[in-house]
Amino acid sequence: MNAQLHHINTKQPEAALLESEQHALAVAQELAARFAVTASERDSERLLPFDEMDALSRSGLLAITVPEEYGGLDVSNATLAEITAILAQADGSIGQIPQNHFYILEALRIDGSEDQKRYFFGRALAGDRFGNALSERGTKTVGHYNTRINSDGPGYRINGRKFYSTGVLFADWVTVFALDEADKLVMAFVPQGTEGVEIIDDWDGFGQRTTGSGTTVLNNVYVNADHVVPHHKGFERATTIGSVGQIIHAGIDLGIARAAFAETLDFVKTRARPWTDSGVERASDDPLTIAKVGQIAIRLEAATATIERAGRKVDAAQVETTEKRVVEATLAVAAAKVLTTEIAIEATNTLFELAGTASVKLDLNLDRHWRNARTHTLHDPVRWKYHVVGNYHLNDVIPPKNGAL
Repeated sequence: MNAQLHHINTKQPEAALLESEQHALAVAQELAARFAVTASERDSERLLPFDEMDALSRSGLLAITVPEEYGGLDVSNATLAEITAILAQADGSIGQIPQNHFYILEALRIDGSEDQKRYFFGRALAGDRFGNALSERGTKTVGHYNTRINSDGPGYRINGRKFYSTGVLFADWVTVFALDEADKLVMAFVPQGTEGVEIIDDWDGFGQRTTGSGTTVLNNVYVNADHVVPHHKGFERATTIGSVGQIIHAGIDLGIARAAFAETLDFVKTRARPWTDSGVERASDDPLTIAKVGQIAIRLEAATATIERAGRKVDAAQVETTEKRVVEATLAVAAAKVLTTEIAIEATNTLFELAGTASVKLDLNLDRHWRNARTHTLHDPVRWKYHVVGNYHLNDVIPPKNGAL
């Protein structure tokens, strides 16, 4: 092991050790209640959640997927998605920030060396955060990269420019995805503050405003050889990397939908007026409103159940990583992602439909839920998930192996 593999985060206390999935869920609920209080203010003022991310690190929740053999809790993927939904319901941006962190830990589990697993899983257990420097602009597709990593003595040098670097502003490790000299995709762990790394807070999307998804510039950045993981191998065979990443995205959308539904119920019960022709005294007695609320509630329940079922299939594929199991997990997670995308958009639209004109006042900032849903659901097109699922059932075409499935 390279002697330089020793970056230690001394900025905050060691993270708590969670005892069970129930403990992790309870901690998530506790944090979510705190985060929700100031979520609207953070969105409207674009106040980045540094303190909240420190609290998340200290809570131990960022280590819940570390395998048991490396000292972690190794929660089920259904629990991972539910914890994500709990946090996203409180604050859609905070719910999204750790998505890449957990994706990176799964990629490490799949293709990291034993030394790399012991070290980086240990850092996750200590509370370190892993941010993502993946997506680029100006390439042929989102799956193409211009960022390069080249040999330099005992290590490597990275050069490139990344966009949508979600979580990097809050990260202890900038995790860079780059093409090596053989045009193979690798994942390189670069300590925050490394010379040549410039992080620009220029994310100006109308939704998910405080995810810190800005630009990362990499100018001749040195990286140790033992900080580099051959990420391409995870897509040359059947693995659960994509399924884990996608089920977390589904959890984010589910949480945003739940937040909008809760706001709808509160507004209709306490502030909305019934329509003139309804013949009722209260908006909550309007039969059309009642039916629409029931429709959203049922679809939320269906999305929740679909995520839970998909999580069990991902669990099974992680234990028995065969083509058959991975395909089952991929298709189930694709279904969950479709349903949560659709309910997030429907629930956030319905909030205004049922609450009425009074709900669009700027001081209420209820539009943040729609903005968050519309922005996050653009992450990858669900129309292609319909295609993948249909093509498998109709033509026996195995789903592509990539991070979006």
